Amino acid sequence: MSPEQFGEAVLDWFDRHGRKDLPWQQGITPYRVWVSEIMLQQTQVSTVLGYFDRFMEALPSVEALAAAGEDEVLHLWTGLGYYSRARNLHQTAKRVVAEHGGVFPADVDQLAELPGIGRSTAGAIASISMGLRAPILDGNVKRVLARYVAQDGYPGEPKVVRQLWEVAERFTPQQRVNHYTQAMMDLGATLCTRSKPSCLLCPLKNGCRAHLLGRETAFPLPKPRKALPQKRTLMPLLASREGAILLYRRPPSGLWGGLWSLPELDGLTALDTLAERHALQLGERRELPGLTHTFSHFQLAIEPWLIEVKSAASAVAEADWLWYNLATPPRVGLAAPVKKLLKRASAELNAGEMP
Repeated sequence: MSPEQFGEAVLDWFDRHGRKDLPWQQGITPYRVWVSEIMLQQTQVSTVLGYFDRFMEALPSVEALAAAGEDEVLHLWTGLGYYSRARNLHQTAKRVVAEHGGVFPADVDQLAELPGIGRSTAGAIASISMGLRAPILDGNVKRVLARYVAQDGYPGEPKVVRQLWEVAERFTPQQRVNHYTQAMMDLGATLCTRSKPSCLLCPLKNGCRAHLLGRETAFPLPKPRKALPQKRTLMPLLASREGAILLYRRPPSGLWGGLWSLPELDGLTALDTLAERHALQLGERRELPGLTHTFSHFQLAIEPWLIEVKSAASAVAEADWLWYNLATPPRVGLAAPVKKLLKRASAELNAGEMP
């Protein structure tokens, strides 16, 4: 199948079966496409749908995002994970406003220089919202192309990535690049899936080498698996009589960067130091069911304790600590497991489980 035939087959399939009703496909702008592409990194469409609508309602333009506080941005992102994406989103908005007058540059290389926008995301923004011919190579497209040419090797390796970029460049058409880009992502998401590809419905099956070999799931080669190391931490939910939980803001970089979280202790013996630091008089304590949170590179086993605070200073001295009111929660970014634990604490306190 020639590159021209490849493009025609993909576009014909898109016209008949492609997704055209997703929120970011309506009223297309570089801003809407950019936000959706960042959200869709490492996250399924079904999860992103609700987040995208809420994000657009709160921050409908790049100017609004640039002017927003970090807490508001992280609050809107809470639950999506990979929070560096949200911080990069915020920084890029500020740069687009300050350096480009609020207009995204119509150049793939300039787009790719912005925080959190790599070559593939830049290509998606340029092709879908600006009509520029720009190949993309996100996870779905890598899978489609790797199977089509029966590409050996793991796509995370530089040599393999270079070869797949060459394939992507060769097959990207000159016309209707916006529809082609969307179609390629759709093919990977709906037909050319990781474990059970629907090859009989695929418009590329007659030229797909992996299909002709009967080895569709052999490509692309998966990432070599390593056993995830285990880490443990104790998280105290220090509950005041007013129904507030003591939180602290994590450093801007690293794990859960910039999010509000529960203190992390090695054990209950470290509670005294924390209580002394904030002039807290502690009362009853009770262990809650444990929680395990899996990151890309390790698993965190959380041991939560609900602890009564009999008395506390009227305010927390440090700026990076706050009393999080469970009844009227502030709009701040929370780590996903912390959000779960706060809900659990709220249920326990409302049930009168603590005196």
